[in-house]
Amino acid sequence: MTRPHRAAPRAARAARVALAATAAALLVATAACSSDSGGRRAREEREAAAMGQADTPRMTVALVTHGGEGDTFWDTVREGAEDAAHKSNARLIYSSDPSVEGQATFVRNAIDQDVDGIAVSLANPQGLSRVLADAREAGIPVVGLNSGADAWRDLGLLSFFGQDETVAGRAFGERLNEEGAEHAVCVVHEQGNIGHEARCAGLAETFEGESEILYVEGTDMPSVRSTVEARLRQDSSVDWVAALGAPFALTAVDAARDAGSEAAVATFDLNTELVNAIRAGDIAFAVDQQPYLQGYLAIDALWLFHTNGNFSGGGAEPVLTGPAFVDAGNVEEIAAFAENGTR
Repeated sequence: MTRPHRAAPRAARAARVALAATAAALLVATAACSSDSGGRRAREEREAAAMGQADTPRMTVALVTHGGEGDTFWDTVREGAEDAAHKSNARLIYSSDPSVEGQATFVRNAIDQDVDGIAVSLANPQGLSRVLADAREAGIPVVGLNSGADAWRDLGLLSFFGQDETVAGRAFGERLNEEGAEHAVCVVHEQGNIGHEARCAGLAETFEGESEILYVEGTDMPSVRSTVEARLRQDSSVDWVAALGAPFALTAVDAARDAGSEAAVATFDLNTELVNAIRAGDIAFAVDQQPYLQGYLAIDALWLFHTNGNFSGGGAEPVLTGPAFVDAGNVEEIAAFAENGTR
């Protein structure tokens, strides 16, 4: 596999997180402060904010995803990326577009800006292959996240952070068997997304009942609701709806209610509203791939490459962040984190 030629700085071996020094400075500033409590408080807040931030040279990194409008999954990914960027003394440029053409344009923009690293989701690896080759040619390190667990090596990326979507789909299908499901509809909200197709294919592989794929327009939630409702009205044998994202699962609950269907709803991925829906019994379970962790690790990997020459996963294996099931039995364990926007 061809590696980027931009070498990690040797001086970065001395990189460290300036906790002790900053803490000492904070103590001195507090002891020596004047009676101006407002100024003292502002100074202390600035110093506290600096704690835990690397003193390595300032970097600029780009994160390009295929997130669509209204899909809160990507808000959590971005939250993790922003936290990692702050820790790493990096400026983060975030861009998203459901179309592969838009994603390629954003990657091209990052190359033109001569960023220090790029993290990209690979929902359509073939459509990004040329521009990612250009990034390698420019010596810009690139890591993958979320989608593309089977494609990142062939594209010459440093590392990948996410879940194996086929494995996740198989686990979903096995869970449906345990639930006694007979007819499941797998709702795909991004046509052409290889990760979505892999989830539904994995589900069909292990599920012992009947399964089918229902394509919806994910950027138009009223259309999602009416399409799911129509399918449930059309076939009363459908007893489970498998959504591929939290907002779409919540919409499927409404669609089932509108259709007068008793179909249960389960999903891939979480957000705060979905956690509450599991608590309320409206959603049976969710497969969590930890999007915050994907965003955080992707940006952190670029920093580690620059400062210490590290390859997460050894450059050969993906770093898996899922799958794990969340249901009524364990939802309270992560509820507080979900409310913070990090699960």
